[in-house]
Amino acid sequence: MEVLSGNEICVQLKALVERIAHRNLAEGILLSGGLDTSILAAVASKYIRLKAFTCAFQGATAPDIEHAILMANRLRISHYIHFFDEEELYEAARFVIKTLQVFDPMEVRNSSTIYIGLKFAKDNGAKSIMTGDALDELMAGYPWLFKYGEGELEAELRKIWKSMTFSSIPIGKAVGVEVKVPYLDPEFMEFAMKLDLRYKIREENGQKWGKWIMRKAFEDMLPEKIVWRRKDPIEVGSGTTILPNYFKSKISDEEFESKRRKYLKEDGVTLRDKEQLFYYEIYRAEIGVPGSKKPSGKKCPQCNSEVPENTNFCRTCGAYPI
Repeated sequence: MEVLSGNEICVQLKALVERIAHRNLAEGILLSGGLDTSILAAVASKYIRLKAFTCAFQGATAPDIEHAILMANRLRISHYIHFFDEEELYEAARFVIKTLQVFDPMEVRNSSTIYIGLKFAKDNGAKSIMTGDALDELMAGYPWLFKYGEGELEAELRKIWKSMTFSSIPIGKAVGVEVKVPYLDPEFMEFAMKLDLRYKIREENGQKWGKWIMRKAFEDMLPEKIVWRRKDPIEVGSGTTILPNYFKSKISDEEFESKRRKYLKEDGVTLRDKEQLFYYEIYRAEIGVPGSKKPSGKKCPQCNSEVPENTNFCRTCGAYPI
């Protein structure tokens, strides 16, 4: 990439995001009020009467609601908010486990919110939905990346790019909603992958930020509270982080220990906590005992599932590092 100033890159980025949003327009957007979806909503709403959908767990602290309302009001777009309860969350967890064939607690928590959001959008007439997937991966948005030096960061990002997948795509297919992911547009991916790392992670006001250049490029279009909102996983933004404690109270220590030993002996599966036990029993009933179909190759030491050679975590059970 030619040597450009920060301002020139911002101008290029804005024009590029206009193009990718226009190429991937949808009737609605899953709006979390984070940087990634807010940028897309701001750009896409110039072209269509965009509907925004936000979901959160009833009674939980869910920062997404406050930020999404702020953004939707700023853009004057139709905003649909849905608070889901325990029953709906269980139904979502079952659907996610069956569709994605996983029992990794973090994946189930995050993807359950996505399922509920896509279903809610469909129930309100949206046949196609935009998501903000892939910006964190392409522009180094995850705080755990901040600790790396330049060489290590480059290598880590390349690993992420090789293995990144997004549950919104298979969940959308299963629900019957077309999911559009503008940040996966080849033109944007090429730009982001070639962009100098100093524009991805940078210090501002004494704090390190990922996706720094995206924040600077769009700070005139978004409320400051959203431009400089920290990266929250979906489970934090939607309030589903309460689930581990919920299962602690629902499953006794005796039941957990008994079943943990049983599944280790019978299935060769190591279960880490009560929440994972709950998800594993659904997985076992719907899909069966996990295992690799290949006689050789990398396997997860905790659930025996096949693991790609270039990854250090198990997509099935969430074991990390392996």
